Amino acid sequence: MTDFDVLTRRFRPELLAHCYRMLGSADEAEDLVQETLLRAWRSYDAFEGRSSVRTWLYRIATNVCLTALERRSRRPLPSGLGAPASDADVPMTPTAEVPWLQPLPDVMVASARDDPAAIAAARAGVRLAFVAALQYLSARQRATLILRDVLDWPAADVAELLGTTTTAVNSGLRRARAQLAHVMPAEDDLAEPDDAQRRALLTRYAEAIENADARALAGLLREDVTLEMPPYPAWFAGRDAVIAFLESRLLTVPGALRLVPTTANGQPAFAVYRRDQDGGQNVPHALMVLTLTSEGIASVVAFAEPGKYPPFRGDFAVAARSA
Repeated sequence: MTDFDVLTRRFRPELLAHCYRMLGSADEAEDLVQETLLRAWRSYDAFEGRSSVRTWLYRIATNVCLTALERRSRRPLPSGLGAPASDADVPMTPTAEVPWLQPLPDVMVASARDDPAAIAAARAGVRLAFVAALQYLSARQRATLILRDVLDWPAADVAELLGTTTTAVNSGLRRARAQLAHVMPAEDDLAEPDDAQRRALLTRYAEAIENADARALAGLLREDVTLEMPPYPAWFAGRDAVIAFLESRLLTVPGALRLVPTTANGQPAFAVYRRDQDGGQNVPHALMVLTLTSEGIASVVAFAEPGKYPPFRGDFAVAARSA
């Protein structure tokens, strides 16, 4: 192993999280981390150590992301494109033309060698609602807010990286924070349950889905719950609307679905399998990412067509064999 590998390999998970925050795509984040490390390797001999290796790598990664964003559209969730559907029978047609926001497996931003503090740092700021809100910002605003509020960089360092002034950084940060406040729920509304409540809530949720028990499921949802299902643009808001849709489309036959717990974006998630037509093999159906609060489940983002998300393919294949 080279000196360069020794110095840089431990930063790869957090660089991946950083690029994911900027791009909203786990696939693209992996590619950009590879580009970051390639550029770093090429310039390693010129690295003089005036900043830490971590800061040096983040500078390269941020510039790589800014260049990539010049050629890419924002990645929304369905709620970022229009109003919720009012009819449970709305046609469900996937929209392949939209570059949808992708989920991020927690395993990609943490390794067995990481201590709990490093894992927490890598996962910070990758919750779906936050990354979706970042999509409303310009590329430079995203970089400014992430570097200042997530990574806690000094304003002067951010200004140097972006080639601007400290005053401009502080002004841009204020605008970015104000814009996020319009599209993100208040932190007080998302107070999470304690560990025991969390485990019980997730167990009851899986049982309600597997038993096709709409009434039991309704008791777990907040009144203002939302359901989104990219790549389908239709989405639903409110307990009654969500339950009406799920009861007519998903909760039709007890035992037709099986949920296997996992984690994504620092949140509880389930790999969902549907029995095939012969009632035997479990076929990957969706990845459900949940937002839990002390008052119940606040949102469900069900990423349909899970085969389109390469980072999760291995998990689905392994779990399908044991399902």
